[in-house]
Amino acid sequence: MEWMLMPFRRYADFKGRARRMEFWMFALFNLIVYCVLALIVRMMGGGLSNMADVNLSSPSSVFGSFLSGAGIVFLLYWLAILVPLIAVTVRRFHDRDMSGWWYLGFIVIALIPLLNILSSIALIVLMALPGTAGPNRFGPDPKNPTSEDVFA
Repeated sequence: MEWMLMPFRRYADFKGRARRMEFWMFALFNLIVYCVLALIVRMMGGGLSNMADVNLSSPSSVFGSFLSGAGIVFLLYWLAILVPLIAVTVRRFHDRDMSGWWYLGFIVIALIPLLNILSSIALIVLMALPGTAGPNRFGPDPKNPTSEDVFA
């Protein structure tokens, strides 16, 4: 549970490095929270069945259906985790010895049709790869912070 909540403790910390465990446990935590929220919304009578009554020709009707009840709960949770999610992803890039600006590049590429799938796969692969061993330009190794070269 400690790994799942660590990005909230380091809320807007874009410096340093993050281990794979920190990133993926935060992703798992968010998946669990979204599933619980979806279950609660479903038990309260919300869900996709309410979308059948929406007038698709009226944008305000579509946005109103998303932002009524269940949609607002998901939106508020997403806004609460947005900064920690970006911060832990940037720190994960730092662990790979890459600039955090690469994340912005992946987001921009994801806006291009057909390239968005490749961009998402590449981002998942980068987040799954191990970090650089030992210290790098972004800080000490979070896996073994005491492995400095003492006699160098």
